[in-house]
Amino acid sequence: MFVIIGYLLTFGCVFGVFVAHGGQIGVLLEALPFEMITIGGAALGSFLVTNQLKVVKATFASIPKVLKGSKYTKARYMELMTMLYEILQKARKEGLMAIEKDVESPQESEIFNKFPAVGTDHHVVEFTTDYLRMMVSGNLNAHEIEALMDSEIETHHQEANAPIAALTRLAGALPAFGIVAAVLGVVNTMGSVGQPPSVLGAMIASALVGTFLGILLAYGVVEPLAGLLEQKAEDAAKEMECIKTTLLASMQGYNPSTAIEFGRKVLFSADRPSFTELESHVRGKK
Repeated sequence: MFVIIGYLLTFGCVFGVFVAHGGQIGVLLEALPFEMITIGGAALGSFLVTNQLKVVKATFASIPKVLKGSKYTKARYMELMTMLYEILQKARKEGLMAIEKDVESPQESEIFNKFPAVGTDHHVVEFTTDYLRMMVSGNLNAHEIEALMDSEIETHHQEANAPIAALTRLAGALPAFGIVAAVLGVVNTMGSVGQPPSVLGAMIASALVGTFLGILLAYGVVEPLAGLLEQKAEDAAKEMECIKTTLLASMQGYNPSTAIEFGRKVLFSADRPSFTELESHVRGKK
């Protein structure tokens, strides 16, 4: 919703002020289709050349997600930490082997199914069960698992940043393609130098639309999109850090209540539940 509002505000102010100052919107509308094809086509072509197919697919797949609000809310984090609490509490009371079935078949686990918001999230379940499995096997110590977790989170971060980097590069190229379109318009104008001043003026105005459009698309559309995707990627990484910190605290001997407190502390303050909120939620689920 806010993305749409932001775009409407951007374009509304730009074109609204132009019209309010006596600008002829017809000149823009007349040149817009041709300039859009020139700039958009060149930008799309360079985008395909610059990026691997997997990055292209990931970029187009990520764009619809920005229209939705963030799923990483305080309520989601409370569900996540309560789920981790119940898993660790079961392991503490009944032994690590008691959670083996939950780890091997999370889709059939009563604990995971109890928390659908996070218990059905592929990334959360896979990351959690992989390291619980290592804890059950007992072959690695906390420091080795922490290093492995850091490597996986870094890999996840790199994958999430590939579309962001692609859009950032595209935003940097759009003003240049706008200049290319403007230069072509000037060349076209120079070829019609014998025309009346009114005709030449319209042609020059049309050429300048290319520069205007390239800059507007770069800094008003594409770069804000990349910035929003970056923030969403940071939220996703923060959730994995929360799981990591909680599981490591458990491996180091802390009880489940203390372990989830470790996980709570790494969350961003805007989404972090208070100690009382989390404790009440855990008790309510119990």
